Amino acid sequence: MMSDNENFNILMYSHDTYGLGHIRRTMAIAEQLREYDTNILILTGSPIAGRLNLPKNVDYVRIPGMIKKANNEYFPLTIRIDAKQAMDIRQSIIMATVTTFLPDLFIVDKEPQGLKREVLPALEWISQNLKKTKTILGLRDIMDDAETVKSDWIDKDVYATIKQLYHEVWVYGKRELYNPVDEYDIPEDIIKKLHFTGYIPRRVPPTEKVQELRLQHNVMKNENLVTVTTGGGGDGFIVLDSFLRMLEEMKERNILPPFQSALITGPFLSKDEKDLILERSAKLGVHSYDFFGDMETLIAASDLVVCMGGYNTVCEALSMNTMSLIIPREAPRKEQYIRAKAFKKQGLVEYIKWDEVNARTLKEKILLMLVNRERYQKAIATFDMAGIANICERIAKFRNDKNGENGNTKN
Repeated sequence: MMSDNENFNILMYSHDTYGLGHIRRTMAIAEQLREYDTNILILTGSPIAGRLNLPKNVDYVRIPGMIKKANNEYFPLTIRIDAKQAMDIRQSIIMATVTTFLPDLFIVDKEPQGLKREVLPALEWISQNLKKTKTILGLRDIMDDAETVKSDWIDKDVYATIKQLYHEVWVYGKRELYNPVDEYDIPEDIIKKLHFTGYIPRRVPPTEKVQELRLQHNVMKNENLVTVTTGGGGDGFIVLDSFLRMLEEMKERNILPPFQSALITGPFLSKDEKDLILERSAKLGVHSYDFFGDMETLIAASDLVVCMGGYNTVCEALSMNTMSLIIPREAPRKEQYIRAKAFKKQGLVEYIKWDEVNARTLKEKILLMLVNRERYQKAIATFDMAGIANICERIAKFRNDKNGENGNTKN
């Protein structure tokens, strides 16, 4: 079985239980892979999928959102049904999408088995019925600290899933910066499936659009714009609060900040905390938003981004040659902290440890980075981001296979 038309159908799964990282990475890849004869459909549980700008030839299927309440315990994000009902609905939608869309390529983001093993039936059906369909596991550069990942993968029998149901594993990173083969004890039969794509670049917006956005934020020529973003925002209050305290203290001392500011709270910051941040921002004359639909342009318009070091924000900043000051969380996952240290070692970013962030440390780091911007920009300019180019090479090979040039079938 295969799609009857000559389009190449790509299905992407993004489980999305917390934050914006998975859907934003999936959308960034989809936006740059679309072609006139390529269809991309995204399966996502993200409640903000409808607020993202969908490019031509890309669409999404929304599955009920879930949120983690305790260890491996998930509950519906909005609808009032029990967890099993919600998971049954998600799995049914996933299976129906696979069996009707008939993907030529199925890319699963981060979770090899899906949330609570919900993707396994679809992967098994593809294995039995779509012999030329390629199944891909896409992993960000760093998952978590090594012991946590290994323990989780052993408990869930993930190594066997990857071996049996995936053709390839794409690691969206560089082996020199962080090597999951060594860190996660990847066995030899899976190593053969690994492809390090490099980091996923973002499209650089037109200069006119960037300049227009700077003017909208009252940034004049030779002035600086510092943007603070905490991704989804669910755990970002301390970052936003510390930044505003810095500005409030400067105002009390009649010190004019040497930069304009923009804050994005994230849609998942609690209502009380969000209202407080927006109120304080207004008193300071700071542009603030709960969600910004075009983060690439805002980051390109910024001279410095204060963030938590999620994969997407770091890639966006590097793509736009914008400096990053990272305040990485260290719980419940150490992913951001490990990434911050690895990128700091390359001279690409600076970071402040989570338990050391306050108005004073932020002010010191921000001012120091703005003075020494050339050093960071030089390192950023030489950092290769070949993720999309390498992914396109893999897809070109798959398309040749589909057209019978190599005649490969599933193992």
